[in-house]
Amino acid sequence: MKITIFNGSPRIVNTAAMAEAFADGARSAGHEVEILHVGKMNIAGCLGCEFCHTEGGGQCIQKDDMAKLMPAYLESDMIVYASPIYYFGMNAQTMAAMQRMYCIGKPVKATKAALLLSSGSPGVYDGAIATYKAMTSYVGLKDMGIITAAGLENGAEGKLAEVRDLAASL
Repeated sequence: MKITIFNGSPRIVNTAAMAEAFADGARSAGHEVEILHVGKMNIAGCLGCEFCHTEGGGQCIQKDDMAKLMPAYLESDMIVYASPIYYFGMNAQTMAAMQRMYCIGKPVKATKAALLLSSGSPGVYDGAIATYKAMTSYVGLKDMGIITAAGLENGAEGKLAEVRDLAASL
């Protein structure tokens, strides 16, 4: 299975550790994995201009780093969103990567998804999880698991082992 992880964090710390642990677990099970560092890319929000659904033929009018993500939406069997929590939701970089998929409607090959969330505080995940569940349901992706890490859980070997185990079980 080809898995793409969208790491939405602009920093390479807690969320990145979860993404790497997922990649390690999936590779140990024989899967092909690519991590795309969405948080370090220039991806604008959807303009809602409908160019993609009219003369664009599925192509967005904006010319930015979304072009680097689109092959993953077209060719991957599974998409994993990894995001830090900012004000009770996924950060803007992760949300832009999700919302800009609008131009194709849904991933072409992908049938599965997972969510990795990192925060400094416990109990702040409801908004992000609700958004993820609504999006995956709408585009027809089966949720394979959601893992959260708060405070000292971030980077802790037990939490990273939980992430690796989820990925290895796919």
